[in-house]
Amino acid sequence: MTGVARQHSELKRMTRPGRESDAAKMSVRKDVQVGLIQMACESDVTANLERSVEKIRFAARDGARVICLQEVFNTRYPCQTEDHSRFSLAEPIPGPTTDVLSRLARELEVVLIVPLFEKRTHGLYHNSAVVLDADGSVAGLYRKMHIPDDPLYYEKFYFAPGDLGFRAFRTKFARIGVCICWDQWYPEAARLTALQGAELLFYPTAIGWIPGEKETYGASQYSAWQTMIRSHSIANGLFVGAPNRVGQEGAIQFWGGSFLSDPYGNVLAQAGHEGEETLVISCDVSLIDTARTHWPFFRDRRVDAFAGLQQRWGE
Repeated sequence: MTGVARQHSELKRMTRPGRESDAAKMSVRKDVQVGLIQMACESDVTANLERSVEKIRFAARDGARVICLQEVFNTRYPCQTEDHSRFSLAEPIPGPTTDVLSRLARELEVVLIVPLFEKRTHGLYHNSAVVLDADGSVAGLYRKMHIPDDPLYYEKFYFAPGDLGFRAFRTKFARIGVCICWDQWYPEAARLTALQGAELLFYPTAIGWIPGEKETYGASQYSAWQTMIRSHSIANGLFVGAPNRVGQEGAIQFWGGSFLSDPYGNVLAQAGHEGEETLVISCDVSLIDTARTHWPFFRDRRVDAFAGLQQRWGE
């Protein structure tokens, strides 16, 4: 039997009612309500923050306990051109935005994933995400590791690569892992984050169509993005959420389409491509144990054979 056929057979075997009953006995159900906020941004940073606060409150009223904002959530995407004036958008962590959202997290008793343009010191900036626990404390900080330099995505001009590694942070409701946007194309990033114990992995994102490409390549570009992220769910047996911004900013039409997938890669919820949406999705994290037991990818990893991954290219 081929690998693909065997995987299909395994999926069918797992989804038979009897197998589901067996799986249910393996672990106690633990539901975590996850919120993903898809928003359009304007040039007014304060207005973006205020609207984000409103959307966080809405998600919390709808039951969300862990809420993730999009990449550099409180500004328009700054990297379409190389412009020194845009470094003024950056702020320290902790700083004014995290102060506001820390108080909000404590008030609502929710965990927040807050992606920011971080000013670490004079002349040193990162594309970062801070995780705020439900008591308002800082659970952890991630700095984007993979920095792109593509047309209209000139991030190398603005951001130094992250130096904190791939991490997962213990919070009141679940162990949270964060990667950011361009990190999504690297399976090693998701795997290393999963190995830190992540149950929920988030990819706050700013991705969209550039001029002249949507009509011909738009559907396949979105499909590739979603497929890659769903593959991280499957390969690592965890929940993955990707909140993306939406709307026209300069030359880029950000395509929205925020979604969350379960440990089998099923899309549990997906936003549209045109407007703002807030998704709230129930995630039974006990399913991680079921998925990894029936698809034991971690058991069968040949860790002794992976040294070549530390080389730029094999010889």
